[in-house]
Amino acid sequence: MPAQLFNLSSVFHGIAEAIPDVPLLTWRGRQYRYRDVDTRADGIAHYLASVGMGCHRERADLATHESGQDHLALYLLNGNEYVESMIGAYRARVAPFNCSYRYIEAELVHMLSDSRATGIVYHARFAPVLAAVRDQLPDLRVLIQVADESSNDLLPGAVDYESIVTTAAPAEPLPTPQGEDLYLLYTGGTTGMPKGVMWRQHDIFVSSMGGRPFGSEQPYESIDAIADVARQAAGGVASMLLAPLIHGAAQWAMFNLMTMGGRLVLPDTVDTLQPAEVLRLVEKEKVINIPVVGDAMARPIVDEIERGDYDLSSLSMISNGGAAVSHGVRERLRAAVPGIFILDVMGSSEGGLQMSAAADADDAPTFAPQSDTAVLSDDLDRILAPGEGEGWLARRSLVPLGYLGDPDKTARTFPTIDGVRWSVPGDRAVIRDQGHLQMLGRSSSTINSGGEKVFAEEVERAVLTHPDVTDAVVVGRPSERWGSEVVAIITTAAGTDPSHSELVAACRQHIAGYKVPKGFIRAESLVRSPAGKIDLRWAKSVAAANDS
Repeated sequence: MPAQLFNLSSVFHGIAEAIPDVPLLTWRGRQYRYRDVDTRADGIAHYLASVGMGCHRERADLATHESGQDHLALYLLNGNEYVESMIGAYRARVAPFNCSYRYIEAELVHMLSDSRATGIVYHARFAPVLAAVRDQLPDLRVLIQVADESSNDLLPGAVDYESIVTTAAPAEPLPTPQGEDLYLLYTGGTTGMPKGVMWRQHDIFVSSMGGRPFGSEQPYESIDAIADVARQAAGGVASMLLAPLIHGAAQWAMFNLMTMGGRLVLPDTVDTLQPAEVLRLVEKEKVINIPVVGDAMARPIVDEIERGDYDLSSLSMISNGGAAVSHGVRERLRAAVPGIFILDVMGSSEGGLQMSAAADADDAPTFAPQSDTAVLSDDLDRILAPGEGEGWLARRSLVPLGYLGDPDKTARTFPTIDGVRWSVPGDRAVIRDQGHLQMLGRSSSTINSGGEKVFAEEVERAVLTHPDVTDAVVVGRPSERWGSEVVAIITTAAGTDPSHSELVAACRQHIAGYKVPKGFIRAESLVRSPAGKIDLRWAKSVAAANDS
């Protein structure tokens, strides 16, 4: 263990001192050096402290579902402001958190109320929505507006973002950030209302954000050790960031890159995926890795590679997490970019980054678990041994404190078993004979059809093996005969219209007959979150409306 607990502000500052003039962020023709981001984060921290935001109760005095810090909502698209605001908030002992820019008014009110957000940093384009709801948010008193193409005026009482990044240090020194300060991450809310997952910064950094040398389960001994690694590799790795920073995996990828002294490349367009723009930047900036979220990102990228003319000689890896990249898309990527390595990673808001793919399987990748990851029995009373089959995916040791303001859900998701505290978010997995794990899916998306348990993700992989299917989501639909019947909502390639029997035949090559969808519903497109995850509430409503 390190001599002291890591906090994210001090980690970044240590790296910035080691490699001050190395570019950290490349965006819209500008480069932001590590020094630049660190200095601007200082200004934000000074401003937040000047308006009374910070830590008011220490962790030792709080229950696992309680916070003693002010919370700062980041209602932002990707950009340097997101990175600076995160680090600046941590430096002032304020807990920043992700706030989806696609929320309608009711959803925004729920999140800002549930989080008891004291402040919010937001792009000017979102000012009208925020203006409509701010009277419903009595805790909200600090508004920081980032200018953008909308040219919307400052809301009453708001300050301009650029005016605070040069805020001078206060007379009283800033409080010293602690490793027990919060990393607050709101879930996507695809199956219910978003919940705030509370981590100690030390735990999330070591488990998921670069706090361990690559391939090791032991953390770095000190910030100096991390800085040495960054200094040796300075500027050697450039990675594209496509997923929005409102998604935990994107934040984790960013900090992992920082610990390697790497450079983050953002597409100019940050509210939609523009594959041609992405690939031109890969070519220009010599990007090594493109992280994607399943077929929703990987398929448009490979489509553009196949029809375009790009020098992708620098590109060596596609890393994937959050959703599946289908077998067909994998094969197309390998053909389009010879030698490309496709890495699958597994993680969750409640579990952090847990596993990477042990083998590049044709259908469902299997993962090699770390020593802190296991499969627990259905009754949560023991760890399953290799070959024992299906149970709950779980992680011990470096796990969240709990859910903000929800002691009951905290107790259910983070149980203590034989004196060990586990995170059990609800994912089902099979432990194979050799100890590798195969993911089945989240229990909340499991379909009970005629007494048989069907995992939606497994069926989706089977549906996507049909060459004409470009996207798919599988849900359950009420059925008199089956209780719940399996249905697939699909999109197909232009000019194609596979028949029901053709789709069934493709599925039967990969899954048992009882898992094959009873119906296939065509859609022009599937509704997804900015991070590429399906909106399951939308999918279930479409399935119910097409009950025929």
